[in-house]
Amino acid sequence: MNRNVAKMAVVAVALIAGAGINLRAQVGKSLGVVDVNTVAEKTLATFPAMTPAIAKAIVAKRPFASPVELNTFLLAQGLTQKQADAFYEKAFVHINLNTATAEEILLVPRAGKKMAHEFDEYRPWKTRAQFDKEIGKYVGADATARLGQYTFIPMNVNTASDDALLTIPGATPALVSKIRKGRPYKVIADVARTLAQGATPAEGKRVARYLVVIP
Repeated sequence: MNRNVAKMAVVAVALIAGAGINLRAQVGKSLGVVDVNTVAEKTLATFPAMTPAIAKAIVAKRPFASPVELNTFLLAQGLTQKQADAFYEKAFVHINLNTATAEEILLVPRAGKKMAHEFDEYRPWKTRAQFDKEIGKYVGADATARLGQYTFIPMNVNTASDDALLTIPGATPALVSKIRKGRPYKVIADVARTLAQGATPAEGKRVARYLVVIP
């Protein structure tokens, strides 16, 4: 078994073993960066390198499952990588700290190879406090908070509080109620199906990626 496979196995086991951990609000607090999948089209159009046409195209294409998918799309719209990077200072697709690839992490503004290594090194991430402590040792509190707004640690869908669930981009009291009524969940596919009711399968998957099933 190679190192990467072994590490993913450790992460999976740790998440399953975390049934006793109360995973609370785990979506990084925004310091100005918005979720590209939920922000209004008119707001998108005001961001760096954007035009009304590109903003409309983003809305028509979303939800984006990852920042890599978003990046590929923006480059196809004619943006340079430098322009796309400037856009990410304002809008992004959150990355899962426990599963994000190096390619995804490197798209986080000013993360760099150092953070790609550190994000991976401390897996599995269980709490935001853990992230603040470990990453803060390298870059300080302010930079840690700035990086944190691009990330999330999946919450246990079976125990997360309403307040925690409302930190998911685009979440509403009605969506939280839908999640609660579907409990207990056994697999993440059940979560996605529940969330797709009255919406779309793609939207169900978008919200479900912020969650993890711990029976």
